[in-house]
Amino acid sequence: MNYGVLSAGILLISFILVFASYERKNISVKEISLIATLSGLAGVGRVPFAALPNVQPTTFLVMISGYVFGPGFGFMTGAFAALSSNFFLGQGPWTPWQMLAWGLAGFSSGILKKYIKRPSRLFFSTFAFCWGFLFGYIMNLWHWLFFVYPHTFKSLIITNMNSFYFDLMHGVGNFVFAYLFGKDFINILSRFKDRISYTEIPVKKIENKE
Repeated sequence: MNYGVLSAGILLISFILVFASYERKNISVKEISLIATLSGLAGVGRVPFAALPNVQPTTFLVMISGYVFGPGFGFMTGAFAALSSNFFLGQGPWTPWQMLAWGLAGFSSGILKKYIKRPSRLFFSTFAFCWGFLFGYIMNLWHWLFFVYPHTFKSLIITNMNSFYFDLMHGVGNFVFAYLFGKDFINILSRFKDRISYTEIPVKKIENKE
């Protein structure tokens, strides 16, 4: 039995259930459009950087989206960013794992906002740096299940060690993007969020006393 293919199938079914559950919530057309826009932007951001190993703005953009709009929004943005970008770079059994990894990156940033309202530039950049390794560990798990045999703890450790420099490049890229552009992107998206999430004030009916 190929555990890599099996795990990809399980993840795909899980995503279908998650997307169906999210769709049943009372979400606005504006929110759906915004998820599509940001996930498309994050996904396309991978393409120009494809020649650089693991250096791309996708993780940074997904994390910013989750930080500003919340955990659920961040997860959906990350998942769709992976799916959309792989239409250019190639779909495969790794796609569900990338959807999971980027979805969790966006989700965790939304959770971070609940506890730390205004993180410093260095703190958020360091958080993004750590996600370079966390993303790599998730993808290494897929690689380990799909290609490595036997499935032992030792072989898993060796798999993670072999990807260290690629994960380091991912982390450094995340740190640079977050440090240089993080505050500006947060401010821009926060202002946009304030514009689209207004509360409608009910208008009282004026009685005609004439």
